[in-house]
Amino acid sequence: MTKKTLAVGATALAVIFAAAACSDSDTGTTAATSSATTSATTSAVEETAAHNDADVMFAQMMIPHHSQAIEMSDMLLAKENIPTEVSELAEQIKAAQGPEIEELESWLNEWGEPAQMPEMGNDMPGMDGMDGMDEGMDGMGGMEMEGMMSEEDMQALSDAQGTDAARLFLEQMIAHHEGAVEMAQTEIEDGQFPDAVQMARTIVDTQQQEIETMRQLLTTL
Repeated sequence: MTKKTLAVGATALAVIFAAAACSDSDTGTTAATSSATTSATTSAVEETAAHNDADVMFAQMMIPHHSQAIEMSDMLLAKENIPTEVSELAEQIKAAQGPEIEELESWLNEWGEPAQMPEMGNDMPGMDGMDGMDEGMDGMGGMEMEGMMSEEDMQALSDAQGTDAARLFLEQMIAHHEGAVEMAQTEIEDGQFPDAVQMARTIVDTQQQEIETMRQLLTTL
């Protein structure tokens, strides 16, 4: 075999090895890119799913709770001879809780959960005569929407006028806010979804301040 033949053979081998190395490099790059994409997708899915039952319950309960507060505020604002400070508070409540309802609804939609909590109560079919059911319900923690007004309460507010209406509104809204604060504190303790926990903290801070304001206003009426 001549030196020329050996040189040609060596060159051919060098080309083959270079091609193989390039191929391995490309495969490694593709695999790394695919892995990074998969990781990012998984992370996004996990972030969307990073909620628990406490978050769902908080959202489902706070929507009707906020809705009633807005309804109460609308009732008051439709009346005449209401003290300006009380009317301004009602407007403030509407301005804060309306957007929160929209955000709560968007979270439930993202989670694939219904906007309304399934009905739970002793008047459900088949509930009569079930020993121990009351204890079981008590242990479910936070199922009741604290501070909600009854139909009779809402009718009383609807019928009241002037200063009497303002006073009744404040008394009812204090109880209503106290219920919201209690539910929000449960979310802070048990919730997982960061935005929901942050909203709960905002509710506690804002509504505690409004409770103090309403108590002060009551002393002036």
